[in-house]
Amino acid sequence: MGAMSVRTQSSEQSAEAAHRAGFACFVGRPNAGKSTLTNALVGKKVAITSNRPQTTRHTVRGIVHRPDAQLILVDTPGLHKPRTLLGERLNDVVRTTWAEVDVIGFCLPANEKLGPGDRFIAKELAGIKRTPKVAVVTKTDLVDSKALAEQLIAIDRLGKELGIEWAEIIPVSAVGDRQVNLLADLLIPLLPEGPALYPEGDLTDEPEQVMVAELIREAALEGVRDELPHSIAVVVEEMLPREDRPADKPLLDIHANIYIERPSQKGIIIGPKGRRLKDVGIKSRKQIEALLGTPVFLDLHVKVAKDWQRDPKQLRKLGF
Repeated sequence: MGAMSVRTQSSEQSAEAAHRAGFACFVGRPNAGKSTLTNALVGKKVAITSNRPQTTRHTVRGIVHRPDAQLILVDTPGLHKPRTLLGERLNDVVRTTWAEVDVIGFCLPANEKLGPGDRFIAKELAGIKRTPKVAVVTKTDLVDSKALAEQLIAIDRLGKELGIEWAEIIPVSAVGDRQVNLLADLLIPLLPEGPALYPEGDLTDEPEQVMVAELIREAALEGVRDELPHSIAVVVEEMLPREDRPADKPLLDIHANIYIERPSQKGIIIGPKGRRLKDVGIKSRKQIEALLGTPVFLDLHVKVAKDWQRDPKQLRKLGF
């Protein structure tokens, strides 16, 4: 008889510990804290963070590994009212991604009242019926408990008004590391049961070349965001290990082009006597070396690709 009860217990235990794996994406208007949250969950800089809209152009996925689950974070570009061909393409990418993931986290900063941008996204979300939605209140370290409570009530109300049923409403602060693990705990039960989809060591399935390009782009935008908010694209032309190097002293040669839309922008990126471009090189090289774990020789060139945001042929060449 004892053996029986042990057996039922173990079958209950295995049922309880079913492994889950699936995809989540964070959405929200610019600066809602999406990329910072992805990085905090994964524990390594994966998505690029920036205080400008539209810097995350590629689907960078972070992967949270747990013994009982694997949560794969898909970073979609921000949804916005399209002004250019690039904008329309981004919006298509966003909607397909939303329909394909297992759970959507809608990021709303605690320190800003709900605005038209949030409503615009919430309306779109309301149209995607099947995917569970979690409201994630970010940047809670910037407000007191009264303001936070008001924001939670406003979000609850927004859901009721648009017919969105929030699976959870979770306050987090990725900067203060508050509740970030709790967020993973709440997202994981919403994932389907199944085996891990990526090997243990993987943090992101983004090809290294794309991540390198993002790091260079982020460094190039530093300090010139006001003058060139979106008109920079970076293409890594090649990444090759330098030949004739001893095994213990490898060197990776990276050749990359920074594309801008107009000749007048060239001077801005290069800077007086080439100083800015040199700084961009030094800064991004350090980050690339940290990412790839190998010394790098970085060769950067600035090129003009006329009005690339509006030209389908250029967009294809630049990987959009």
